[in-house]
Amino acid sequence: QVQLVESGGGLVQAGDSLRLSCAASGRTFSAYAMGWFRQAPGKNRDFVAAISWSGRNTYYADSVKGRFTISRANAENTMYLQMNSLKPEDTAAYYCAISSTSGWHQVPKESWEYEYWGQGTQVTVSS
Repeated sequence: QVQLVESGGGLVQAGDSLRLSCAASGRTFSAYAMGWFRQAPGKNRDFVAAISWSGRNTYYADSVKGRFTISRANAENTMYLQMNSLKPEDTAAYYCAISSTSGWHQVPKESWEYEYWGQGTQVTVSS
């Protein structure tokens, strides 16, 4: 079993920054990609960013490109999402996820490609 725990969410003003963390524990895999998704009330869960096991490849949704940065520390089984220049439309619950079937350099972008999910951390951006 795999446990994912997100942290770092909160209430901020537009233009502020937040850094989300995702800590993985439990079963280990030889390699896995990780991703961030978000879901606003009444909306679908949307892809935000993903990073390959190697860290060499990353991919971002157009809506966050240039403002968000995804990174990971494999030795600590932790992934991060640095969010700068936050906007009210970034308000959502943010979820981290693991894709255990991905290769070393793959960057899955669809939610169905991820098998393990955290419980989410809320990010609220006021205008």
